[in-house]
Amino acid sequence: MPVSREDMLRRGLYYYDFLLITGDAYVDHPSFGTPVIGRVLEAEGFRVAILAQPDWKSAGAFAEMGRPRYAAMISAGNLDSMVAHYTAAKRRRSEDYYSPGKKAGLRPDRAAIVYAQRVREAFPGLPVIIGGLEASLRRFAHYDYWDDEVRRSVLFDSGADLLVYGMGERASREIARRLKAGEKIGSIRNVRGTAYIADEPAAEYESVTCPSFEEVKSDKRACAEACRIQYAEHDPIRGRAVLQKHGEKYLAVNPPAMPLNTAELDFVAALPFTREAHPMYDEAGGVPALEEVRFSIIHNRGCFGGCNFCALAFHQGRMVTSRSHESVLREARELTKHPLFKGYIHDVGGPTANFRHPSCKAQLKRGLCPDKSCLAPSACPSLDADHKDYLALLRKLRAVEGVKKVFVRSGIRYDYLLADGSGEFFAELVKHHVSGQLKVAPEHCVDSVLDCMGKPHSELYERFSEKYARLNREYGKEQYLVPYLMSSHPGCTLHDAVRLAEYLKKRGIRPEQVQDFYPTPGTISTCMYHTGIDPRTGRAVYVPKDYHEKELQRALLQWYRPEKKGLVIEALKKAGREDLIGYGKNCLVRPAESKRGGAVRPGGGRKKEKPGKPRK
Repeated sequence: MPVSREDMLRRGLYYYDFLLITGDAYVDHPSFGTPVIGRVLEAEGFRVAILAQPDWKSAGAFAEMGRPRYAAMISAGNLDSMVAHYTAAKRRRSEDYYSPGKKAGLRPDRAAIVYAQRVREAFPGLPVIIGGLEASLRRFAHYDYWDDEVRRSVLFDSGADLLVYGMGERASREIARRLKAGEKIGSIRNVRGTAYIADEPAAEYESVTCPSFEEVKSDKRACAEACRIQYAEHDPIRGRAVLQKHGEKYLAVNPPAMPLNTAELDFVAALPFTREAHPMYDEAGGVPALEEVRFSIIHNRGCFGGCNFCALAFHQGRMVTSRSHESVLREARELTKHPLFKGYIHDVGGPTANFRHPSCKAQLKRGLCPDKSCLAPSACPSLDADHKDYLALLRKLRAVEGVKKVFVRSGIRYDYLLADGSGEFFAELVKHHVSGQLKVAPEHCVDSVLDCMGKPHSELYERFSEKYARLNREYGKEQYLVPYLMSSHPGCTLHDAVRLAEYLKKRGIRPEQVQDFYPTPGTISTCMYHTGIDPRTGRAVYVPKDYHEKELQRALLQWYRPEKKGLVIEALKKAGREDLIGYGKNCLVRPAESKRGGAVRPGGGRKKEKPGKPRK
């Protein structure tokens, strides 16, 4: 799609319909949201131009291609711009994988707001529509980790006319058609999956009111209640519109759009994506984010896993839909023609790789349960844990000419896998689809912490780990489990972190990477972090907020690293677990060295060192 005025003129385009602005570099691949919307609008017959990572310091770059006929559509990119820029410790990142050459700083903080303001300056009166992950997760009044306060809906701060949340193909297509038909943006109020600002507390759909911005900002219990209502109504079948007062105005969030069905997903996947970064980035070394997905295939959308720290439930939703086998096989055959393809499909996945259909048949009529999870703390009795269709798809992909191996690298839900009594998929996963390491996400071992995370209890991971090892022995494979672990999640005390360290040491697990909990906008866990309340139950939750305590928790999970020794000893002393400091087989760390050299042994003596041998 054209990216400049010169580009348009070379194609003989003297006008265009929609300007799509993104905080990411332009990669014409179905894993990137803005190009997907662009291709969908093109298929409707609209002319689309892409403005990727414009200079936001003035309106000039936004006006360069001329005024679009209908609207500007804005996305901060595949990530929230604050997450793209800052670590969990609020340190500025030095790299941005969604930018050419990993160069940082090519998008502004709070990009959806800044871009919308520049468009208003460049094109007064032009309809402005914001979407993408940043707008989706910030559609309500929300706690902002970087400001450490509750902010208004991004609609108010951006001044946009409409907000599209979730996967935006349906909403974007309908809005485009209605603007073309001459309808004013201010009258488009009944599109599912959108939000707008109203003068009165009324909506086009049956509605419910949640606590106002002012209440959420001043009262943490009101903030938790607002979160509970918003998640309860985030369902395309039974969900109602949600109203939230902001000053004298009202935010109206319509019910979610229905997820695309199989035929519609196939249609989107077949659009003429080049699957490449724009050539204008070649000199800078391309866009690194593409390399992660270049030879991967997305076969599904949605996730009923329900992890409280994950943004997926509030963006894509919990209802799973998937592409047809033929659509996925067509994409695989196209991959084999790529000059860089070496025979390996790196992933056949999505939000959760081994989900191919809704979690149960009842949800197709009644929607998902508003007050319980399909998988945590244990699998629902109604869960339809069946891998036959996914397994059949993988077998067909293995048989495609030119394909040597098909790997599954995106998230496998091991609890869902274990709920499938046949065991057939587990066996073939180990035998054919693991590339040396299988990454899974137990996150913790303490059940009370796992309950706060919305994760299954640790007993399931134990069962999975044992069976995985047994299958590898059976098939003569040397393949490893790599567990994702998280420190400092709401509900996790220093004592819980010590228990996790003990658990890891006992099992010989030495994590190379540990994720500190990151309070991203819009998640249930972020609500817990801010309020100290579990919005699902109303009960108080311990929240580790002190930076040094978070540092101690993180160090415990990597107790074996010499540079962490001082922090580990401090943590163990604070937790009253000096029994884990010493020389026994269960100890996490040896005692600190005395000022005169040598480690202090229990009883006060020092361990003598051999003359001339440097101390490690």
